[in-house]
Amino acid sequence: MAEVVITTKGVTKQFDGLVAANNVDFEIRDGDTVGIIGPNGAGKSTFFNLLTGLYIPDSGSITYRGRDITQMPPYNRVDLGIVRTFQLVSVFDTLTVIENMMLARIRFDKTYGKSRFFLRKLLKSREVEGCLKALDTIGIADMSDVQVSDLPYGKKRELEIAIALSMDPKLLLLDEPLAGMSIVEITEIMDIIRGLKSTLTIVLVEHKISKILDLVDTLYVMHEGRIIRSGEPNAVICDPAVKECYFGKDNVCY
Repeated sequence: MAEVVITTKGVTKQFDGLVAANNVDFEIRDGDTVGIIGPNGAGKSTFFNLLTGLYIPDSGSITYRGRDITQMPPYNRVDLGIVRTFQLVSVFDTLTVIENMMLARIRFDKTYGKSRFFLRKLLKSREVEGCLKALDTIGIADMSDVQVSDLPYGKKRELEIAIALSMDPKLLLLDEPLAGMSIVEITEIMDIIRGLKSTLTIVLVEHKISKILDLVDTLYVMHEGRIIRSGEPNAVICDPAVKECYFGKDNVCY
């Protein structure tokens, strides 16, 4: 059986008395692709932020490959190989694709520290090779010199995934990677994620449920801060409790 990568036990988070994540138990094993779904306000984003260190739980524990990371800040989690993307694409429109890649990569390279740096010099450094490799994996290496403001939204999302890959992730967390996409763009992103499955452990939060059922190995459903069902995707989506909380009582299964 594959090694357990990340585990949460009894993880709880409140905001002004509202319980956003309520006693959440979660597990992902090496090489798996796991989806997290649920209606708006279910606690998915809060739980995602707990996994990545943006929030610290009020109670419960988070372990990564047997190491307690409950209190660990996000940048230290990146050092361990826990890397994420965000719902809203976070790239610099005024820079080129490769400049965006370089800025992100050196942010976590301790050899640069907090000293001043110049992009022109960085673009001649050893770091460029790793950035170009990540761009090539995504399929946009030919756009390395394009200014990001000239890219369509879907390509900006692909750039963000390439930036995450340049951090050498062991666990890749994708927050609604299909949000705001056209049908064509969704197909392209799905193909990218399928290509990454063979080499990475992946967790993704997504609203477009029908698009990910054949992609994920395990599906978790959150409702009112709790995990109400987990397991094989098609079985989970047909569970009466899931249908009621997410689709309404009369909806049919996928």
